[in-house]
Amino acid sequence: MTAADPRPLTGEPVALDLLNTRWAVDGEPLDLFAGAAGLTRVQGLAVWLESTGLAGRFRADAATLVHLLTAREALARAVADPADESARTLIDAVLEHGRIRATLTAEGPGERAEFADPAWGPAWTAARDYLGLLGAAPGRIRKCASESCVLRFYDVSRNGTRRWCSMAACGNRAKASRHYARTRER
Repeated sequence: MTAADPRPLTGEPVALDLLNTRWAVDGEPLDLFAGAAGLTRVQGLAVWLESTGLAGRFRADAATLVHLLTAREALARAVADPADESARTLIDAVLEHGRIRATLTAEGPGERAEFADPAWGPAWTAARDYLGLLGAAPGRIRKCASESCVLRFYDVSRNGTRRWCSMAACGNRAKASRHYARTRER
């Protein structure tokens, strides 16, 4: 059994969920893969694999963690600056470690991911997911509007106006701050 996920935002698409393994609490940076919540690096990886539904397919070991950290850095750079050619090169380098194989299933045509080295599986899956997000609606990959928050999310709201990683956390703090400022003016 894995430990509870200590991150403030989970459930985003795999690529963004990987980016959200780094977050901040009261200005202090935390990293799920570097000892946050008293977890070892590999325990943090196990928590992440479990939360993304990848635990049954991939092992939580040192090799997988190294490859996942490579993918996280590549994704962070690509999301921060989509025009960064070196970031695109890093994403492509991660994608070199897997492929999609067309299959025929009882339900009809299908696809299956294949890896020469399964330790690249989670990293490749996150990079592939990023391509899917770019293909669907790249403008909906957003950073939380709070200046103190580093989390990313995929805006699935109907009108595409989501601003906060969470209304319960950053959104509520912003509302409370505006309310406090208005009441002080009076």
